[in-house]
Amino acid sequence: MGDLSDTSSRSGNSDFGEWEFVGRRGGEVVTLVGGSVLSTVPEAKQAAEKARRELRFDFLDDRAVLAMLHRRHIDEEDMFKAGLVHGVPLALVGSAAAVYWGGVAQYWETSAARTVYLTIAGAVVGAQLLFFVRSALSVWGDPVRQNLRARARSYREIAHIARRGGADVPAHYPHYGPYPFAAKFRPEADPLGQPESCESEGSDDDH
Repeated sequence: MGDLSDTSSRSGNSDFGEWEFVGRRGGEVVTLVGGSVLSTVPEAKQAAEKARRELRFDFLDDRAVLAMLHRRHIDEEDMFKAGLVHGVPLALVGSAAAVYWGGVAQYWETSAARTVYLTIAGAVVGAQLLFFVRSALSVWGDPVRQNLRARARSYREIAHIARRGGADVPAHYPHYGPYPFAAKFRPEADPLGQPESCESEGSDDDH
């Protein structure tokens, strides 16, 4: 699993303003909307309090939220890289094997030769598939990362509630989509003592 704690070196935080983060892989830098803004909408404040109890995270603590969003961005990059490194070779090898079978190998005269081809092609594609699955499980299926995604998804929902309630929240903020998978909160994997924990001291409303 990639280290999500080193936000300064991996997400380029040294180039950010104090309250800035990247809202989507390859996207623009976004300014954090303060918890004091979100909480002006009673429904959003209630949703944040409910999510805090369920996910052990203070969604109105600006510094904790900012650290969580930086980690979420790193996680998104890692997910993309994992899929690219093993998904692309799997697609290329699988496509090449299928094309060669359809255009050449199936017309070979002896069934033994065709069987040997299918065996070798199946083994190669199977190995690529194994690498892809292992990579998916190590990144997408990691329980600590799933907790991070669950919190990021909840924060997005809270922000959208606040915007619909009239708060000054930009459209699509925080500019990343929900995770339809791999975002289940797992209390047993909750890393105690992390900055994004709800144990943080109060919220910063001065931006």
